[in-house]
Amino acid sequence: MSVKVYSTPSCPYCTMAKRYLSSKNIPYEDIDVSADRNAAMEMVVKSGQRGVPVLDINGSIIIGFNQPAIDNLLNV
Repeated sequence: MSVKVYSTPSCPYCTMAKRYLSSKNIPYEDIDVSADRNAAMEMVVKSGQRGVPVLDINGSIIIGFNQPAIDNLLNV
């Protein structure tokens, strides 16, 4: 399973999403788009959004901290 979280350090919803994944023992790659311009551009291409968080779970994109959608993709 591949989970990427495109986030910024100051985003409260990003923190909530990462805490939620950690609480489910789901490993994820945290990508700070405020520090990595290429990652930010990759996020926009994948999601069409400039806002964070954006989660990429096995190639499926979730915009924002949407717990039911995360659970659905993780089958938890």
